[in-house]
Amino acid sequence: MQVANNYEREVFNGDLGMITGMDLDEGELTVRFDGREVTYGFGELDELVLAYATTLHKAQGSEYPAVVIPLTTQHYAMLARNLLYTGVTRGKKLVVLIGQRRALAIAVRNSNTRRRWSKLGEWLTPAGTSFTAAAAVRH
Repeated sequence: MQVANNYEREVFNGDLGMITGMDLDEGELTVRFDGREVTYGFGELDELVLAYATTLHKAQGSEYPAVVIPLTTQHYAMLARNLLYTGVTRGKKLVVLIGQRRALAIAVRNSNTRRRWSKLGEWLTPAGTSFTAAAAVRH
């Protein structure tokens, strides 16, 4: 998995690829991303991590043939409907939920998300006008 945007190579944070070759003499590793080969020097391998498993955060915007989501009450802070939705909607053909029924129930009922403090509303509106999320949804 690519873990940093690299505009020169046209690979971006979260892109998944398969290692297809390694040249020890040249000090290079080749990775195939969506049918396109990308070569990395050994000194650039910090842009890649193994992706046998990944987080929901990293999976946002991607789809996978199969997704396995562990749900336990030990990770109470992560049991939120929006995160569960994100995870379930990443699977193209198969989604498996593993864990406790109670954890699933907590996640489904928990629609409370933390308020995000950003300046986006301020940046999007002309000076002197107010902006609310509700107003943005209505318009």
